[in-house]
Formats: sequence, C-alpha cells, structure tokens
Amino acid sequence: MVDPLAEVVALLRPETPFSKLVSAAGSWRVRRSEYGQPFYGVVLEGSCRLAIDGAESMILEPGDFVLIPSADSFTMSSLEPPVSAGAPPVKLADGEFRLGTQSGAPEMRALIGYCEFGSPDAALLVSLLPRLVHVRGEKRLATLVELVRDESRHQLPARDVVLARLLEVLLIEALRSTAGTTASPGLVRGLADERLAAVIRRMHEEPTKSWTVGQLAKEAALSRSAFFVLFNRAVGLAPMEYLLAWRMALAKTFLRQNKCAVADVAERVGYSSASTFSVAFTRYVGLPPARYARNTVTQSTV
Repeated sequence: MVDPLAEVVALLRPETPFSKLVSAAGSWRVRRSEYGQPFYGVVLEGSCRLAIDGAESMILEPGDFVLIPSADSFTMSSLEPPVSAGAPPVKLADGEFRLGTQSGAPEMRALIGYCEFGSPDAALLVSLLPRLVHVRGEKRLATLVELVRDESRHQLPARDVVLARLLEVLLIEALRSTAGTTASPGLVRGLADERLAAVIRRMHEEPTKSWTVGQLAKEAALSRSAFFVLFNRAVGLAPMEYLLAWRMALAKTFLRQNKCAVADVAERVGYSSASTFSVAFTRYVGLPPARYARNTVTQSTV
C-alpha cells in the first residue's frame, strides 16, 4: 500500500542538521527568521512561550515537541517576554547556549535544531504539511532529537547517511504523532480522517488516472459537496489542487532524473499529451518541462 506521508518526507530529503542545547533564566526573547531552515525542538525543563508570525502564541511545557516545517518567522521567549529585543544567546564553556540572566540555575532548558530540505521542490512539498506540529509528552520524539544531536557532533563513518535517516524518522514520527483534529491544515490532518486518507492514498497510487471531484467523493463515500468542503478544510487545498501539486512534484522528480522524455513524464503523471502537460507544467512551475530538465542538469554539473 502506498504511504503518502512517507513519500512526501522521502522527496523532501532532510539533511545538514544543526542542533544545540539552550538554557534560559529571567526575562528573555529570541527571534528566528532563517527561511529554508525548518525548526524543531523539545523542552526538557521549565516552560517558554512560542509565537509564530500570524498565529496565536502558545506555552510550551516539559516534554513538548514542536516542528515548524515551513521555516516561518517565530519568536521564543520567557512567559513574560522583555519589552525590548533580547540579547543574543551566549555560548558557555560546555557548549550550551544561555539566554537571559547569565548567572544562577536555568529556569528553562530545551534541545533545538534546524535542518535543510535537499529537494529543489521543498516549498511545494512543505505546502502539503501542517504549518506547525505540536506534540505533548511523546518521549520517542525527545529521544530522536537527542540521537540527531549526538550523531551530528561526531565524525563517525556513514554519518551523513545516518543523519538523513534519523531526520526522516524524526519528521515522520512528529507528523504522525499529531492529533488529527488539532493539527493545522495539511496532509497529516487529511490522513487522520479515514475517508480522506483513502482518497489521498488513491491519488498517490494512481496519479495517472483522470480523476474528477465526483470520483474522489465516491472513494470517500461522501456527496460531492460534502467531500469538497471536508477535504479543503482538512488539507488546506481543494482536491484537484492537491492532486495537481502531487503530480507536479512527481513530474519535477522525473525530469531531474533525466531518464524520461517529456511525453513519457506526461503519461506518468496523468496527462493525455505532452502539449497539455507542458502547458500545465509551465503555468505551475514557470518554466517549460524541457527547459526545467536542462537547467537541472546544468546546475548539477556546475
């Protein structure tokens, strides 16, 4: 059986992690806005406030895990943040970073990290994921974060391969641990609904099929209108928009591999002709498929 979540994470190709142990005391605040660096972290002790731009802030408690796949700008702070911008973290002798008051016992400790998505289609694929993943009290996630940190600090044989696999497992574990009703709209929330999960799996299993909203609604055993509203609310995209996004992600992967002619790619992603596919691809990506393939080859050889 096709697993849509595993397919999306595999295509994202998470890599190059950076993680650190952070402690804080007193009044403190730190802001992050590094686009293209998805953030993850687990609170070990104490509590703090997380505020993502455009969303209501939340309080993180011990054992809470957060993942921000889209690398949105956000702020972490003490429960009562300072009025002015906080000072940057100070690196201590043991490698830990300290925020706020530098002396005394820490009031909050967290293990945080960033990674990169190696896929050129990261923005497209991330759009299928929730904007925020917040999981409370899942020890497996804290263990995985610690494993990533430990592996990244040592130059052991096959280090990059191990890190890539650990990051894939971390992302999948975080995404599937999210409660379906509380997850922000995206693939994970859609898969939490058995009716929508069946439809999403069918789209991934048969991207070549000429799907209609009516056919997809039948797979979900819902009326056309009820299915459309439910899918849009859960996934954040209309059914045909999601199908188009997945087809384009597959098409770009096939074109980068440079093993198929444009006509073959068109057939593999559900288009009846190369010309119809070229029009759709150009409108979606901004480049004709043949030029996209050539540019990809040129970039890989530079």
